[in-house]
Amino acid sequence: LTVLNAGRRYLKAEDLSGKVFVTSGLGGMSGAQAKAAVIAGCVGIIAEVDEAALLKRHRQEWLMEISNNLDHCIARLREARKNKIALSLGYHGNVVDLWERLVRELDTTGELLVDLGSDQTSCHNPFHGGYYPVQLGFEEGKQLLSSNPGKFRSLVQESLKRHVAAINKLADKGMFFWDYGNAFLLEAQRAGADVAKKGANKTEFRYPSYVQHIMG
Repeated sequence: LTVLNAGRRYLKAEDLSGKVFVTSGLGGMSGAQAKAAVIAGCVGIIAEVDEAALLKRHRQEWLMEISNNLDHCIARLREARKNKIALSLGYHGNVVDLWERLVRELDTTGELLVDLGSDQTSCHNPFHGGYYPVQLGFEEGKQLLSSNPGKFRSLVQESLKRHVAAINKLADKGMFFWDYGNAFLLEAQRAGADVAKKGANKTEFRYPSYVQHIMG
């Protein structure tokens, strides 16, 4: 319902076939995102750093495909988008790499490959394993979290700034991003990312909330 309503409200589209939804998180409640993309009829690319979560969703048949190769992900995205095929593709890697690759595609080809975007990393708990920084692999991140939590925290905040910078570039070209109630925008703001709504008070963000603006 969230994906469908986002399409209706922000794309003015009842039919999401050929539209692309990019997000992250396939553990816990976020695991439903892959299934939601297919039910909505769009192309869903969902990043997840934890291979166990990806494999679980694939076994459940909530996730149709898995890849750890961004070239392959972009090729599949283009193919499914062109042919208007519903697809849920799990990218085994950090979502920041995925967003930055989409920016690179925009910069080199002029093509905006994503229509809708969100995030379901556990940003309510970003410094204790809810969000893994792009600068490190998953296992390296776990080791650093254990050995040097202060350094881990610093890398998370740097990663959040890169995360938002990529989203902002795509949003400026017409991609619609929303907060999924996971404190992503709040923690990004605390990290110093550019998420404030221009001309508004500090508690208002430039991107909508699924509760207030989409489902509400």
